[in-house]
Amino acid sequence: MSEKRIISLFALVVVVTSVLLTSCDPSKKYAKEEQNKIQQYLSDNSTLAFEKKASGLYFLEVQAGTGNLAVQHDTAYVKYTGKFLDGTVFDKNVGTTDTLKFPVNEGYLINGFDEALLYMKKGSKALILVPSTLGYGPAGYYTIGGYTPLLFDIELVKLVHPASK
Repeated sequence: MSEKRIISLFALVVVVTSVLLTSCDPSKKYAKEEQNKIQQYLSDNSTLAFEKKASGLYFLEVQAGTGNLAVQHDTAYVKYTGKFLDGTVFDKNVGTTDTLKFPVNEGYLINGFDEALLYMKKGSKALILVPSTLGYGPAGYYTIGGYTPLLFDIELVKLVHPASK
C-alpha cells in the first residue's frame, strides 16, 4: 500500500471514529430532549409571553412590584411553588407560614432562581422556566432528574437591603 493511501485511510478512520464518539454522547441527546420539552411547553402555553434572557432563563412578570429591583446581597423573602413542566409540584412554601429567606445572588439557590429575583421588586410575582443548565444540571437532585427543566411561581414578599437591616 502506498504511503499516500495509508495516510488517507488513517484520516478516514479518525473522522469516522470522531463522528461515532460524538454521536454516542448521551449528554447531547438528553440536552436536545430537554430543549424539545421546553419548546413544546412554550408552544402549548403560547399565551404566556415569556422573555428569554441571555442566560437561557425564561421570565414572565405576572404582577409588577414596587420599589427597587433586588440586587446582590439583599435579603429576599419569597413564596414559591416549584413544578415540573407537566404541572406536578415538587416543592412549595405557598400555603404555609414559612417564607424562604436568603441573600440574593450569592449562590444559595439554583442559578435560575437567583437570576429571576434580580428582575423583581417587592410585591412582584413571576413565572420562570429554568433550564437544567441554570437548575440541577445533568446530575439532578433527589427526585429531580438530570436535564430536567423546572417551572417556579415566585412572589417576592419582602426585600431588605443590607444597610437597612
